[in-house]
Amino acid sequence: MVNKQKILIVDDDNNIAELISLYLVKECFETKICNDGESALEAFNSFDPNLVLLDLMLPGIDGYQVCREIRTKSQTPIIMLSAKGEVFDKVLGLEMGADDYMEKPFDSKELVARVKAVLRRYKPVVAEPQVSNDKVVRYTDLEINMTNYSVNYGGKRVDMPPKELELLYFLASSPNHVFTREQLLDQIWGYEYVGDTRTVDVHIKRLREKIKDHEQWRLATIWGIGYKFEVKD
Repeated sequence: MVNKQKILIVDDDNNIAELISLYLVKECFETKICNDGESALEAFNSFDPNLVLLDLMLPGIDGYQVCREIRTKSQTPIIMLSAKGEVFDKVLGLEMGADDYMEKPFDSKELVARVKAVLRRYKPVVAEPQVSNDKVVRYTDLEINMTNYSVNYGGKRVDMPPKELELLYFLASSPNHVFTREQLLDQIWGYEYVGDTRTVDVHIKRLREKIKDHEQWRLATIWGIGYKFEVKD
């Protein structure tokens, strides 16, 4: 028997939460609903979800803080849900560690598609019998391992959400190759992302905060075009 993937739904509007749950249950997911931030954090520990659908406007502890708390201990995917559609709100959510952001009201089919897409991209660390060298990229003081989703920089492990790691790996796998923001969205997000290319800029910014420029390599901006992993001769 295949275990169902579990989705934690956090929304103070129980009608919306129940509707989301209905759509996900039809797609063979197991769901749990919480209506406030405090119970969401408790449920996260006990329910152990594969993904969290997180409303921002919650009583007590808001969605941003819930996201922050989860990210201190887990890289479980988080999709933020909010009636706030400003770019600032989206960027703030992504900077705090969310994997995706959907503006209310949203289409139920799109929500399900987003959930499935994020889950496809997220691969928790598991023991795999086959390890291929092409899933590990190494440079001086840097190792990016897609087999166990780990990054070692300067001899220390660096924690980062799955999409940050995937973006870094993709760029580092093609040194000195320039990619546009649109190409990176298509390669890393894997579907037509409803938003703008600033999503890529946010993730690059977060990577640069964790992975500083090295004398032999760096994440370089190609103004007006995109980014590349620059390796010096």
